Parts: sequence; C-alpha cells; structure tokens
Amino acid sequence: MEGVKGYIHSFESMGAVDGPGIRFIIFMQGCNLKCKYCHNRDTWSINCGKVYDVQDVIHKILKYENYFKLSNGGVTISGGEPLLQPMFLINLFKELKKHNIHTAIDTSGNIKITDEIKGLINLTDLFLLDIKCINDDICKKLTGISNKQELEFAKYLSDNNKDIWIRQVLVPGYTDKKEDLVKLKEFISTLKTVKKVEILPYHDMGKSKWEELGLKYELEGVKIPTDEDIQKAKEILKTN
Repeated sequence: MEGVKGYIHSFESMGAVDGPGIRFIIFMQGCNLKCKYCHNRDTWSINCGKVYDVQDVIHKILKYENYFKLSNGGVTISGGEPLLQPMFLINLFKELKKHNIHTAIDTSGNIKITDEIKGLINLTDLFLLDIKCINDDICKKLTGISNKQELEFAKYLSDNNKDIWIRQVLVPGYTDKKEDLVKLKEFISTLKTVKKVEILPYHDMGKSKWEELGLKYELEGVKIPTDEDIQKAKEILKTN
C-alpha cells in the first residue's frame, strides 16, 4: 500500500544484542501493554513520535548495509509494540527483502493474529518474543493484559516454522518464581522453532523517564536480580 506512514520513536544504528550480528534497530511508537518495568515509557502513546515513510527509513538503513552483510546482521523492529503498525512494516520489509537484509521483530506477541499480522509474519525472519510471565495472574499485574494472546502467537510462529528467540525479563518477586519458570520451560518445549532462550535481568534504568513524564515508577524498591538469581533461572530454563 503506497503512502503508509510509520510513527517512530527513535533509531539505533549499531545494535548488538537484538538479534544476530550488527543490527539497525527501529523503535516504533505506541504500545498496548502497560509494563510496570518498562524502560521506554515514552513510547506508549499511539500516533505520536516522528512520522516517516518507508523510503525515508530505507535510506537510513542502507547507510549501514555493509555492516549487516559482514556480521550476518540486519534490521530489528522494536518499540513500543511493533505489531501495532503492521502495514508500515509490511511495506518496509518488502523493500528490505529486495536488498536481502535479515528482518527481526522484538515483540510481546500480545495481539490478535489478523490477515495483516500473518502477512507481516511471512516477511519476518526472526521473532524476539518477550514472554511477560507464564503465570497469567502475574502477567496481568505486570502488564495490565492477559498472556493468552502472546502464548497463542508463539504457537502460531512455531506452527508456521518461524524462528523464535524467547526472552524472559527476570523481575524479583514477580517472574522469578521457580514453579513459573518450570511452566515456562514446559511451554517452550512445545514449540519446535525456538533457537535461543534469554534471561534479561530487570533493571530500573528507565525510572527517570517515568519521573520526567510526572509518573510514579510502580516498581520502586524492587531489587535488581543478582548473578546468583540469574544463574538459578538459567539452570531451570537451561538457557544459552
């Protein structure tokens, strides 16, 4: 579709942790979750941020094409929640495919699987799937939304042979319970396309963004997980 615009928060030209190789990362504007630990609180509002068309973004990306090719990297779409702007990403990924650039989406997957979403999935090489919490009650407390759609999304990706990296943010007192990590491991074992499982330690570096917006940081006082906490979770999930 010609003329579809994208609402974008920001760009990172040389990312190294959001997918294989060196990545050009696009942080989309807008999110349907309300994660209490969000470090990009300023990305939540829909239809704000700077507006770009696909060719503007392609022009930015291609400046770094040599780095992608040398490192087997590519482009990762993050946010916010990228799946809220599927038509823009479909058009963008079609152009990236013309240049043989690897595409990845960092998402919660907490969205209805429409025909547009299916079309975007088909154009995406890798999903960095952030499972908020396998325990639905805790997921609701942390994000305001049930985990049912994100688990269905994971199953859809697996059934359609899409590569997945599972990500679990380890928040002490919330997502670090042994029984829930065991359930997460059991769920992951039902997926056939998971290439990697990552533990992302909770941090409060986004607290200042909440304060700048005049908002209360809701996880005030929650401790940062220790190396021992992280290792225990990794042992349960047997992560890379």
